[in-house]
Amino acid sequence: MNRRLLIIILIACLLPIGMQAQHKPFRFAQLTDLHLSPKNPKPTEDLLRSVAQINATDSIDFVLITGDVTEEGDHATMQKLKTCLDLLKMPYYIALGNHETKWSDSGCTAFGEIFGGDRFEFEHKGILFLGFNSGPLMRMAYGHVVPQDINWMKERMEAFNQGDPQKNKPVILATHYPIQEGDVDNWYEVTDAVRPYNVRLFIGGHYHSNRNLRYDGIPGILMRSNLSDKEGKPGYGIYDVTEDSIRVYSQRIGEAKKQWASLSLTKPYYDRNGKAEKYPDFSVNKEFAKVKEQWMVQTGAGIYCSPAIEKDKVFVGDDMGRLTAYTLKNGKQLWSFSSDKRIVGTPAVSEGIVVFGSADRHIYGLSVKDGSLLWKVIAAEPVLGAVTIENGLAFIGASDHTFRAINIHTGKMVWAYTDVKGYIETKPLVTEDKVIFGAWDNTLYALDKTNGKEVWKWTGGLTRMHFSPAAVWPVAANGKVFITDPERAMTAVDVQTGQTVWRTSQSMVRETIGLSEDHQRIYSKTMNDSIVCYSAQGDTPRQLWASNVGFGYEHAPSMQMEKDDIMFGSTKEGLIFALEGKTGEVLWKHKIGNSLINTVIPLNGHEVLFTATSGEVGLLRIKK
Repeated sequence: MNRRLLIIILIACLLPIGMQAQHKPFRFAQLTDLHLSPKNPKPTEDLLRSVAQINATDSIDFVLITGDVTEEGDHATMQKLKTCLDLLKMPYYIALGNHETKWSDSGCTAFGEIFGGDRFEFEHKGILFLGFNSGPLMRMAYGHVVPQDINWMKERMEAFNQGDPQKNKPVILATHYPIQEGDVDNWYEVTDAVRPYNVRLFIGGHYHSNRNLRYDGIPGILMRSNLSDKEGKPGYGIYDVTEDSIRVYSQRIGEAKKQWASLSLTKPYYDRNGKAEKYPDFSVNKEFAKVKEQWMVQTGAGIYCSPAIEKDKVFVGDDMGRLTAYTLKNGKQLWSFSSDKRIVGTPAVSEGIVVFGSADRHIYGLSVKDGSLLWKVIAAEPVLGAVTIENGLAFIGASDHTFRAINIHTGKMVWAYTDVKGYIETKPLVTEDKVIFGAWDNTLYALDKTNGKEVWKWTGGLTRMHFSPAAVWPVAANGKVFITDPERAMTAVDVQTGQTVWRTSQSMVRETIGLSEDHQRIYSKTMNDSIVCYSAQGDTPRQLWASNVGFGYEHAPSMQMEKDDIMFGSTKEGLIFALEGKTGEVLWKHKIGNSLINTVIPLNGHEVLFTATSGEVGLLRIKK
């Protein structure tokens, strides 16, 4: 009897290991960081050489492609990419990278239309493969995995294990970014979510080099870029999956593959019941205890726009295409309207009508009372621009090279300017007799707000698309328009002529700007710790103060907003802060989470509305 019991115990102990080995050996390839460009043919040549060699290689069952497949995220280049990848003789599965999500004229919808979705899922010889987006979407921030994708991963792994993680069926996850601090802002949420399952490996790219990492103990492999290296050789990865291991190789064109890593399929690498090794530090909230979250709603979807407000209602668009109304008092949901695709641009509301654009190629006007549709205007391409309303006209740009003025009561288009070279995501500035906005084409446009006629265009000598003043929300004072751009300069442009009044790189600002209520001061965020303040007067740049807020390395395009002489700002790591506008004195800081806070909307000097890419909507209140 004792011997029989011992055998039963041994079988029970060995059962998980046996289950891990229930697959046959196979081989697959990985391509990453292809960076196909509309202007440079070399990356395409590199890719075609790799495709040809993969096709000529025995026993490759499929290919994983892990992001940054284009340089500018444009529709035409992704179509060209698909043409190249369709030459592969075996199946391929593809995930987005930050170059497809930050610079995307479609709001990242073209990728899904061309390749069949933003995620992939398949089972191969006993192993489940899941690929997903790691952002950031349309904002310069760390990578981020949205709540709905985390839930999807858990659901798929749960189903794969038939509701019992102890079945121990192996999973391989593919994304672009490494799932670690400094790369993905909510890395700890991802690793905690997948930890109960038998995740054998994360596969990614991003760093253009081979790296063998651990994400809270879970193995992570980053592969070299497919682009030609210093010796002119493109390359990719090969994975040999045996019954008990995964062997990782780097493969250069015309050479034998070289193994550089090996991982076990049976060895436990991490505690399945454990937690992330590190979490974000929220101690700043104890330091400024007078700041309280009056209310906060977890929406369960990524949010990339700021809230809009009218009277006692707050309006927010999200990644799932919903425009939702909440009560200002307590955050109670009043109604929700669904467009067909994500909302990126900040809505605007006036006279009982809320207006927003959607990546589904429409501009909508809704009743603030009940969310009923009043009208919609069709565009030829996704509408990513934020909205500005003045005197019953909504001004908004889209990706169809068109900027529109729409009557908010009738939905009739008053005029359309069709000569925009790039696509538009910014919130337009309406000042004096002009409407002014930037686009991803190195250009700042000024149009006559009554008829849409071009008044002037400013380029400032910018030559790269990535340097465009396209994410910043321009402000104007004392006859000048103020912008910042990714070339890390602040510029004052004459509002009448479009000529540069002054331009300075003194403070290393990037894509943020703010204006004091008295039109005397300009604010901006540097790329390291500080807020700077310049005079809005005069014809030369004059810094008034610089204040070390201590937010670290920073490049998120969230604007500075002033109310009651207090300047409010936010960061890519979940921090909201307030400074005394005239002196720069830091009044308080409060950390909401660890993901980007969009441009905050202050109601007064002690209340501020916020949204976060991690899905939160809320109201901070500061005790006096």
